[in-house]
Amino acid sequence: MRAYSPKQDVQKKAYYNDRFHVVPQVPRANVETNEQFLADVNALKEKFNVLDAYLEKGHLVLYVEPKNNVKVVTFLKEKLSYDMMMELSAIDYIATRGGFEIFYEMLSLNKHKRIRVKCFVEEKEELQSVESVFKMANWSEREMYDMYGINIINHHNLKRILMPDDWYDYPLRKTYPLQGDEAAAWYEVDKIFGKEAREAIGPEIRDAAAIDRYDTTRFSRLGHEVPYGADITNGKEPEHTPLAYQEEGGVKLFGVRLIKELHEDKSVELKKRR
Repeated sequence: MRAYSPKQDVQKKAYYNDRFHVVPQVPRANVETNEQFLADVNALKEKFNVLDAYLEKGHLVLYVEPKNNVKVVTFLKEKLSYDMMMELSAIDYIATRGGFEIFYEMLSLNKHKRIRVKCFVEEKEELQSVESVFKMANWSEREMYDMYGINIINHHNLKRILMPDDWYDYPLRKTYPLQGDEAAAWYEVDKIFGKEAREAIGPEIRDAAAIDRYDTTRFSRLGHEVPYGADITNGKEPEHTPLAYQEEGGVKLFGVRLIKELHEDKSVELKKRR
C-alpha cells in the first residue's frame, strides 16, 4: 500500500497554473434601483439584522446571520410571498475564510422575483435545518452534510445520501483529492474481499480520465477486437486487428470527410502541456 500523504494544503498546490478558473466578479447593483426588492429589504430589516443586500443579475442577494436562517426563510415565505425554495447548498471557503457560505435560492410566483439568502458558518459550526419550512430541504441538507460535512441540527434524518455511511471525509471539499484519498482507493476492495486481497486486486482507479490502451480488462478500443485479458504490453496487436484511431473510411457527411484520417506513424505524443 502506498504511503499516505497529508491533504490539508491541497488547495495551495495546484498541479497547473490554469487548474482553477477565477470567475470575474459579477456586477452588483444597488437595491434602490428596484422598487419591489427595496420594499422587501426594508420589511426584513424591521425584523432581522441584514448584513448586506444588493442586486446581482436580477436577483436580490441578502446576507443574514446564520442563527436567523430559519426565521428569515419563514418570514420570506409567509409574509413576503416567496413561496418556493428552488435550491440550497454550500460553497467551501475553508482555506480563505475558515468555513462555508450557505445559500438558499427562493422564488415568488406572485412577484416573479428571486431572492438568494446567504449566511456564513464556521467549519464546525452547527446550522438549523429549514426542512420544517420547505420539505425540499430534506435531501439538499443531507447532501450538504454528506459532501461538505456541515452539521445540520433538527433535521429528522440527517445521514449520508450519496456516499456510504462509513465513508471517510467529504468529497466536495476543496481539500479532498480529485482522485480520492487512500481510503477511497481501497474502500470497495476492503468491503467486498477484505484487506488481505489488496495485493492481489490492487487499488481502485478513480480518475475518470485515466485510460491505459494496453489494459484489456477495463477498456475497449476503437479498431481492436482484443480478447479479454490478452497480454499486449509489448505494444503489438494481433495481426487481424491492426491499430486504428477511427473507423475505416473516417467520418463522412454527404460524402464529405469531416475528420482527417489519423495514422499511428503520423501521431505525436506531447511531452508536456501547451
